[in-house]
Amino acid sequence: MARANSLAESWNAEPMGRIAAPLREQVIAALRQAILDFHLKPGQRLVERELIEQLGVSRTTVREALRELTSEGLVTVVPQKGAVVATPTLEDAIDLYEVRGALESLVVQRFVERASDSQVERLEAAVERFHDATIRTADIRQILAAKNLFYVVLIEGAASSALQQLLEGIQARVQVLRATSLSEEGRTFAAVRELRAVVAAVRARDSALAARLTAEHIRAASETALLHMRSGD
Repeated sequence: MARANSLAESWNAEPMGRIAAPLREQVIAALRQAILDFHLKPGQRLVERELIEQLGVSRTTVREALRELTSEGLVTVVPQKGAVVATPTLEDAIDLYEVRGALESLVVQRFVERASDSQVERLEAAVERFHDATIRTADIRQILAAKNLFYVVLIEGAASSALQQLLEGIQARVQVLRATSLSEEGRTFAAVRELRAVVAAVRARDSALAARLTAEHIRAASETALLHMRSGD
């Protein structure tokens, strides 16, 4: 029987294998994905004993994984409580959105400069898949997954490993904020309109306009998320 509030109640992970990738990397990837998919929620305790039992790995491996996720900003260590899934503070959220806006604007500029016509078409198709998801479901995890496809194409077309690493790190840390923003009534449809405008500028190969519209899209998302945080939602 699962203990009350235990990891087993929210996350049914399979024991780690020992072939496809180093064990430590498998554990890090599994925990990271569980956090991004909200199987492990902000503020939830990550008890070493439970992780060891559920993943079938050593205490050393679990501790190494938690240290890595702490360095990524996905886990934080709270005195008298231990490791927990990180919850951004209001100050963190403001800074993260400012960085995200600047970074995504630069990625869009690079996409305009470097992407092929077929990649532009794939970017447009990704926005339409996001639109379809907003109509088909209210499940925020599915909506976020659909929107993430837009970023997969965007990063590929920007062709910059440095920008990819930076953007993926920021996206992971703002995942809970994105969920808050997109959960607001009407926000997903506004996001679709904003992204369609970005793609139109990209198709016209207008990097300055595409970057400005991207920054405006992030600003609109941040206003919604920050309003929730300030009101205590």
